[in-house]
Amino acid sequence: MTGDALYLDDSYMKEWETEVAKADKKFIVLDKTAFYPKSGGQPWDTGEMVRVSDGMVFKVVFVGKFGGNISHEVDNEGLKEGEKVKCRIDWDRRYRLMRMHTAAHVLSGVIENETGALITGNQLGTDHSRVDLNLEDFDKEKLIEYIKMSNDFIKKDLPIKVSYVPREEAIKDKSLFKLAGVDPESMLPPSVKNIRIVDIVGLIKEADGGTHVKSLKEIGEIKFERAENKGKNNRRVYFTLQ
Repeated sequence: MTGDALYLDDSYMKEWETEVAKADKKFIVLDKTAFYPKSGGQPWDTGEMVRVSDGMVFKVVFVGKFGGNISHEVDNEGLKEGEKVKCRIDWDRRYRLMRMHTAAHVLSGVIENETGALITGNQLGTDHSRVDLNLEDFDKEKLIEYIKMSNDFIKKDLPIKVSYVPREEAIKDKSLFKLAGVDPESMLPPSVKNIRIVDIVGLIKEADGGTHVKSLKEIGEIKFERAENKGKNNRRVYFTLQ
């Protein structure tokens, strides 16, 4: 495992048992967690912690990363440091976001391969998601065509591989970092010694800390919703999944 963030090595973990490492009223840090914290355009996981000693349920309403710790906000006070808890993720929500996240990688990969455009921003959701790209031309029909191409890749059911590369080695390969105009050296905290790489084999390979499905067939089908011109060289594409 990589530190206390279990989701990095197993996006399919739904339940686990751990201890409370820190407790400050409703804010809980666990010894280890598979709850994903809000980051990189991917929303936080929801779910629950069940105290082993008495079965009391604490619903997880927000997860974020603060001061290097993954902090979980629960709906009630009462958990104490050292107590054992059984954790469960709201799996339907998480799995939908995993499918959306991988779909966003497929779409951005297709557009980069066709145009050289990189991501300028993104926001995943359970119903709708969007990707912003530094595309020169605003051409709705072209964007629809890129989604058709993305669905063709999905039908091929390409595998997805996750690996880790030493920081110094990763930074030398600028192609691994897909956020336009951002220097990877400055965006990575000094504490990060190894970079997690998500490789949709044969399409796109990039540094990424989010949760993904194991193969493209799990995405389903990407459906174009609308496109917006957000100014010079900035195009926004909204999509959903079927």
